[in-house]
Amino acid sequence: MAEQLPPDALANGPLRGDTPRRRGRRNRRKASPSGQMARSTGESPEGPDRPPASNAGGAQSASDPNASGRRRRGGKRRGRKEAAKEREARHVARMAEAQAARAARPAGAKPAAKSRPQAAKPQPSRPTPPVGVPPRLPPLPAGAGQGLQQHSFAAIDLGTNNCRLLIARPSGDSFVVVDAFSRVVRLGEGLAQTGRLSDAAMERALGALRICGEKLRRRGVTLARSVATEACRRASNGPEFIERVRRETGIWLDIISAREEARLAVLGCHILLEPGPGPALVFDIGGGSTELVLIDHDEPGGAPRILDFVSIPYGVVSLTESCQPERDSVEARADRYAEMRGRVADGFAEFAGRLAPLRQRLIDDHGALRLLGTSGTITTLASVHLDLPHYDRSMVDGCIVPTHRMRDICQMLATRSLYGRREVACIGRERADLVVAGCAILESILDLWPAARLGVADRGIREGILRSLIGITPSLGGHA
Repeated sequence: MAEQLPPDALANGPLRGDTPRRRGRRNRRKASPSGQMARSTGESPEGPDRPPASNAGGAQSASDPNASGRRRRGGKRRGRKEAAKEREARHVARMAEAQAARAARPAGAKPAAKSRPQAAKPQPSRPTPPVGVPPRLPPLPAGAGQGLQQHSFAAIDLGTNNCRLLIARPSGDSFVVVDAFSRVVRLGEGLAQTGRLSDAAMERALGALRICGEKLRRRGVTLARSVATEACRRASNGPEFIERVRRETGIWLDIISAREEARLAVLGCHILLEPGPGPALVFDIGGGSTELVLIDHDEPGGAPRILDFVSIPYGVVSLTESCQPERDSVEARADRYAEMRGRVADGFAEFAGRLAPLRQRLIDDHGALRLLGTSGTITTLASVHLDLPHYDRSMVDGCIVPTHRMRDICQMLATRSLYGRREVACIGRERADLVVAGCAILESILDLWPAARLGVADRGIREGILRSLIGITPSLGGHA
């Protein structure tokens, strides 16, 4: 067993690396009177007629030009002594720790094998780590949100026109939004003509998704689901773009089917549907497609059941690009609007035929139809109806608008020029060229389901994803 030495034994012991030659040099310096004076006073020896120099730390004497070299050697010796003391002190401390560890180890136990340090191997460059989880991870079971209040959940919706992010934490039977992001990226721009996502559109979307990825990491998101919709479904290079997003941003985008898109939209907004008997119609006007979903509730407050569903490949971007370019004359604008109405009506024709008997029965029995819409088109038109100077979600989300007012607004915007629409509050430059197509789709829906009132929801796919992940509402209809 090693014995711990007193500190003064370390100070007075031989220096490591001491040799006869070094001891001889040291003894010769001790025999020198000038060296003895330097060691005893810390100053250079001065001549009888020369005052000491005033430099701090002792200046070189004119009578002894070798004094500076001796001081340097003395400083080095003192530094070596101090280093030796520190090494010896560390050695004693390690021995004491080892002795204490042996005393604390149970009898018969073997000491742990020492691990040899290995040279660090160069790591190959890796892509950005994935954010959240792979998109196919199943949601938490219903009610699992209890006890998860400190966890953050996220939903990303990459649409044909917008990229949207929502980060939230569970709160009772709902959630509280802690961060959000939305940007117009027009991913589907030019898709109707080429069948591919353009380089410029992909760069815009990647820029927005990089911001989303940074927000997810900064917020410490526990679970995330990110989806891509119609533009990536239709584009021949959609899968390549999804892989590029994963590689460059770490976000796992899932190209979902039209039915899954409708399911998530309904799950996110159905709580805003007006109460009443019988089935109701929920619609989502997107950038590249429009979904109509007929739903019913088995019990009040429960998750709705999907009774019927249709998706047509016309949204505000795809319909705008599919029709003739906009012209200046009022007659040309009216012809273009009629062309849009005709294309959408043809797309809805089969679904409208299936709904006709139910629609008439509901009108005869209850005198009213229930209708709820979610999309940028609907919230924009509701803002125009409310005469808001700028968009205000607290005023729009959940409001009820008479459908005849929506028709009037649609007709007014369809006859205005592009510059005239830009002057309308809450439309501006970003939506001025697309809002006419949204009006055409909305009027076709009102023809198909002539409700007197329209519920407006500024919520949809992202909220549906969050409710599924957190387990607030049971999943309806399952994945497509």
